Amino acid sequence: MKHTVSALVASLALALGGLAATAPAIAAAPMVKTQAPGYYRILLGDFEVTALSDGTVKLPVTKLLHQDEKKTSKALKDSFLGNEVDTSVNAFLVNTGSKLVLIDTGAAGLFGPTLGNVLNNLKAAGYKPEQVDDIVITHMHPDHVGGLVADGKLAFPNAALHIDKKDTDYWLSKANMDAAPDDKKGFFQGAMASVNPYVEAGKLKTFQGNTEIVPGVKAIASYGHTPGHTVYEVDSKGQKLVLWGDLMHVASVQFNHPEVTIGFDSDSKAARKEREKAFADAAKNGYLVGASHLSFPGVGHLVKNGKGYTFLPINYQGLK
Repeated sequence: MKHTVSALVASLALALGGLAATAPAIAAAPMVKTQAPGYYRILLGDFEVTALSDGTVKLPVTKLLHQDEKKTSKALKDSFLGNEVDTSVNAFLVNTGSKLVLIDTGAAGLFGPTLGNVLNNLKAAGYKPEQVDDIVITHMHPDHVGGLVADGKLAFPNAALHIDKKDTDYWLSKANMDAAPDDKKGFFQGAMASVNPYVEAGKLKTFQGNTEIVPGVKAIASYGHTPGHTVYEVDSKGQKLVLWGDLMHVASVQFNHPEVTIGFDSDSKAARKEREKAFADAAKNGYLVGASHLSFPGVGHLVKNGKGYTFLPINYQGLK
């Protein structure tokens, strides 16, 4: 009996081996090569805040930052980055319960093919563009205003557009554009193409300096990066989030060295002063901060670390 069982097992193994030899190979699953939709939601008091990714763009930061290139390269290497940094472009959607407020709109087609995803990610997050009541702009560089227009029409047809008057006066001026260097004229052209349709529709509402846009969302002047650069304070039930816009661009350098400025600044000295003030206040008071060019979703806390700061991204959290 023992030999009979052994013979059966041997025969079965031989048969299975033959089948394996003749069976077609099963191919590995193909790579998908897409990311999840680019939105991330947090609750802030009674408000819902949704970070929206416009995508990323490679920036040659060693050439753009105003410090020794070798020093910049070392800081980037220490953060496991190369000299060209995949830089996030973020917008933020605030639902106050009575108003839906969009802070910046991304680039659409104004800043290269890897950006332009705010509209699709807003939809993926469960909202429709026509639901947006108010759009507030930190400043009128193309990666912040380009998404105002889609297919030649207002991307947010029911929204009022709020921008500090210092920025509209500067970027919508043909005289300023004509006087600008050739490599800067595109910034004016992009701003005009994006904002003028709202001007023509009677939807542009300029403000000057510190201004409450809607209850719980306040503009705070932070002039320097552009003539009218503005940060936005979102506050509900004592919980605060300050959205910095372009007060900073390169986390691996500027948190340790807030004094380092960038070539995109209109007034480097003023931009540096505003950044240093904002960093110190955020670290002292412990509120949440968000920025356009922090790695998505770009929200967290700042703590003092010697002469510099450490950014602590928010922990992933469920909402139920």
